Amino acid sequence: MGFQHLHSAAAQSISVFVVIYLLLRFRRQVPPEPLAFSLKAFTAGIVGQCLADLPTLYGYDRLADAVAGVSIFLEGVAFITLVGQAMLRSIIPALGLHPPRILHDVCVAVLTVIWGMYHLQANGVNLTGIIATSAVLTGVIGFAMQDTLGNVLAGLALEIDGSVRVGDWVKVDDLSGRVLETTWRYTAIETRNWETILVPNSQLVKNRVMLLGQRQGEPVQWRRWVWFNVDFRFPPTRVLEVVTAALGGANLPRVARTPAPNVLLMDFQESWCRYAVRYWLTDLAVDDPTDSAVRTVVAAALHRNGISLSIPAHAVFMTKLTEERKANLAGQTQRERHKMLKRIDLFQNLQEEELAHLAGNLVESPFMAGEVMTRQGAEAHWLYILADGRADVSVASKDGEPVKVAELGPGNFFGEWSLLTGEPRHATVVATTPVLAYRLDREIFRQVLEMRPALTEEISGILARRRSETDSVLEKLDATTRATRLVASKSSIMSKIRGFFGLDEPAG
Repeated sequence: MGFQHLHSAAAQSISVFVVIYLLLRFRRQVPPEPLAFSLKAFTAGIVGQCLADLPTLYGYDRLADAVAGVSIFLEGVAFITLVGQAMLRSIIPALGLHPPRILHDVCVAVLTVIWGMYHLQANGVNLTGIIATSAVLTGVIGFAMQDTLGNVLAGLALEIDGSVRVGDWVKVDDLSGRVLETTWRYTAIETRNWETILVPNSQLVKNRVMLLGQRQGEPVQWRRWVWFNVDFRFPPTRVLEVVTAALGGANLPRVARTPAPNVLLMDFQESWCRYAVRYWLTDLAVDDPTDSAVRTVVAAALHRNGISLSIPAHAVFMTKLTEERKANLAGQTQRERHKMLKRIDLFQNLQEEELAHLAGNLVESPFMAGEVMTRQGAEAHWLYILADGRADVSVASKDGEPVKVAELGPGNFFGEWSLLTGEPRHATVVATTPVLAYRLDREIFRQVLEMRPALTEEISGILARRRSETDSVLEKLDATTRATRLVASKSSIMSKIRGFFGLDEPAG
């Protein structure tokens, strides 16, 4: 009888269940856990129905009825769960709606209770009598479930007022993370450490919750603080100016342009001033790496301006640096810079003593990736030589958009026009990797030109070639036009160099 019943009435339900299950399984729109629960419950119900007639063989008719009733109830629960997942994950989203997870949980729970009550009533159980005569039992159950009901109601309240939404970054007590979902019992929060915190909904309603990076009418961005210390030898106004300029010119990812980063003098300590960089983080998932990038820009800016970070006043250095050791270190640095200058075409005609003079007066200037090393239109009478790292050169086109014209690497230089003619910067140069550069100032190069004014002609030829290359990219010049401009500009450039440095024109 059981197998005949299975092949008749249950066959249709099995077919429908299998079709829905397979569609959801292969479309991968439903997590595996609810699918597995539905499959287990439905399988248990079918097996129970198949075995429900066995107790009657031994005279246990009431047991057979109970097994059959429980089996049918399990099948109904499996269908409710499966259809609920299909509605939540597939059908309703296809209509452009995205209901919260808690709404699905509550609906499934209510339908399950209704199905259970209907099933009991259909099997002859008088529910009205049970409810009327079990007030004490009802009170006990209500008291035991008050926390659960509180979480359900709190979850519904959170969804209705929209105070905490999926995707928000929140801070609860000392824990912070991104809201993953709100269920009937808890709200799941993912931390940056790949941890998932389950916070009961009632706690979110009762306690203080901080929404990170949110202000009405503004984009989501979170203010961060980066601290650093500089000793009293350096005026605070100078420190603030240097760091503010560096951060303003650095195109750091995930750092908002508006509001712009700012630098504050926060406190005076025993032997140093305490400063803070405040910036606004646009991607709240990447806080520490962005803080690190800001620190590298601060450290590089201080270093190239001769400002050192503070050292505790009680530190004692016991290293004895002899004069011979000092001379050896200085000589090694001088030789490395001398070799670097000899490989640069701008200085290829300089004599050994002239190269040595330049090498001894170079200023070490590090930059971090994303920092603007120079900006088009700026006035800066010095030249940079790249010893390590890479940078992009771009110029503004006629419509104002930047056009990349070159990529610089070790041994390349830029800023020669400002150094030699006093012209504003012709291009913008941005470090694409950490860069170690050396700065050559105008006064140092003036001394070399005054010793040998004939260098102006050789340098003019190099500058004319570099200008011709830039113009050909922007204006798409042919070879003939480019050669004509090269000859015409050399004489003009040489006159500008001599005028800028106050050198006499060569005789007839």
